[in-house]
Amino acid sequence: MKELEKTKRISIAATLFILAVIIGLLTYKRPKNTYANNTKDTLEKITGENYFITLNELNNPDYVLIDVRNQYEFEKGHLENAINIYAAEILSDDNSKVFNELKDNGKTAVLYGNNPQEVNPPFLILYQLGYTNMKLLAVENSYVQNKLITIKSDIEKPEADVAAFINESMKIANTKPIVKTTAPPKKVITVQKKKKAAAEGGC
Repeated sequence: MKELEKTKRISIAATLFILAVIIGLLTYKRPKNTYANNTKDTLEKITGENYFITLNELNNPDYVLIDVRNQYEFEKGHLENAINIYAAEILSDDNSKVFNELKDNGKTAVLYGNNPQEVNPPFLILYQLGYTNMKLLAVENSYVQNKLITIKSDIEKPEADVAAFINESMKIANTKPIVKTTAPPKKVITVQKKKKAAAEGGC
């Protein structure tokens, strides 16, 4: 009788486990955004190529200007023909459609903000998601008496070869770890001190 009850419990537990797995599989949703390029590949590519363009190069009909500032700043003043896609909402469904259309139509998205540093995070995220048709506009925006002033931003070129540094780092990371062999600990022999004999005699 006890064995029959034990078998019943095991059957119920197995059935519940199978139901939980089935429910999990049915309710599983694939993430909307998955990285197409890993961080290493992204860094190698963006350090090996020049993704910055200047105001003088904007005449290309394949370039689409995208302002990553918030709506207030955009409405206060923006570059001509720019589309406003706020950096914090860059992965929304509507904005993903815009980037997909640009990619499918062979257009290049040129991102700009108040300065190039502000544009770096959305640029890197989009690049890792597979949007390699991206450029950064090297400008700085400011306001004088509520009028937008856009000036060229000088991008410092690194003196060090960043791509070579990344490759060297990866070589070091892929080598086998050096195992240090330590000598066995030395045995310490303690020598007991002889007790001094008490002085004889006295006075």
